[in-house]
Amino acid sequence: MMIRIFLFLIGFGLAIIGFMYIILYLNYLTIGYTAFEYFNLIFKRFECLLALIGIILIGIAVFKKGD
Repeated sequence: MMIRIFLFLIGFGLAIIGFMYIILYLNYLTIGYTAFEYFNLIFKRFECLLALIGIILIGIAVFKKGD
């Protein structure tokens, strides 16, 4: 049970950090980046991929069988 809580909290923290950077990088759209360039940027940046890693960890914590 404690491992599930730990995974959930770590995943939640990583997701918050990742989505924060994704929102911060939206400012690039105001300086002339296209939507394609924006999505290309966020898929290449590791700190934006933390959102995906966090969502995966939350999914593991919620849907893990046992305990």
